Amino acid sequence: MPSNIKPDTAPDFEAEAVFDPEFIKVKLSEYIGKKYMILFFYPLDFTFVCPTEITPFSDRYEEFEKLNTEILGVSIDSVHTNMESLCIRLLELRKSSTDKEGVIQHSTINNLAIGRSVDETMRTLQALLYVQENPDEVCPAGWKPGEKSMKPDPKLSKDYFAAI
Repeated sequence: MPSNIKPDTAPDFEAEAVFDPEFIKVKLSEYIGKKYMILFFYPLDFTFVCPTEITPFSDRYEEFEKLNTEILGVSIDSVHTNMESLCIRLLELRKSSTDKEGVIQHSTINNLAIGRSVDETMRTLQALLYVQENPDEVCPAGWKPGEKSMKPDPKLSKDYFAAI
């Protein structure tokens, strides 16, 4: 779908990460062309709100993996602190979703006191995958797999609006 908005590309970075419980080097560019990415930024592992976001991402890691998507959790905690918290890859350092080419397709920024929804992250990823497979369609707000999408055309969109 044509747009006047220039897409942002996630900047490449390399960092030490925790996975399965090992320390590994992760470089964003290693995923380009291979996987979709959820870049999940949060301040600290053991605060009040952060664990309520970290745990659901960890619990649902396999669901994201089935959609060819890697989750990279990014915090300012050390890898030793990260080792205590979960199974998704955690890096040292907003939530962003990128396509396989590293172009940011979705970004959410919340106040520290407000947790983000893993369900909404999954729904947004599924919508991204759908519109990439069906480039002549768009997903309305709240769209979920199996629901009706619409054509970004003034006449054709009337069919969608007439049905709701």
